[in-house]
Amino acid sequence: MTDINRQAPSDAEVRQAIELLFFAYRDFVSDPDKVLADYDRAGASLGRAHHRVIHFVGRNPGLTVAELLSILQITKQSLARVLRRLIDEGFIEQERGTEDARQRLLYLTDKGVAFETALSGPQRARLRRVFETAGAEASLTFRRVLFDLINEDAREQVLTLVGKDPQAGF
Repeated sequence: MTDINRQAPSDAEVRQAIELLFFAYRDFVSDPDKVLADYDRAGASLGRAHHRVIHFVGRNPGLTVAELLSILQITKQSLARVLRRLIDEGFIEQERGTEDARQRLLYLTDKGVAFETALSGPQRARLRRVFETAGAEASLTFRRVLFDLINEDAREQVLTLVGKDPQAGF
């Protein structure tokens, strides 16, 4: 049911929301960027694409390469470069699928788990502080807004990935 007291946002409010989203993203990724820069100073160049792969493999042990391609929506060639580097550096290991030997199942190594914690730990702490300050209702609204920003045809996959029942929704 539509709330008749709700007004459409003004263009200025929409523009402000876009800008806040840009600034929030900038600061949200600044913490793992610092970790990546420290690692870079140690002689290995890793970037945000490596962080994304580490994150999704860490959250979904046994993820296939095909599933990871679907999540990240990048080319095989791009993923191959990033994945090769993470395997060579000892962050990720791959195993053959038990049902289909052509599948490559991805897992974080102990080194990969530690690196994921270093990369994502500050982000989790940042969101935890925000959620504690905002309260449960605002936190749920925030997650719903983020979910609604996702293209409709990807929402079911995203719900499954974040541990929500696609039938129940958010």
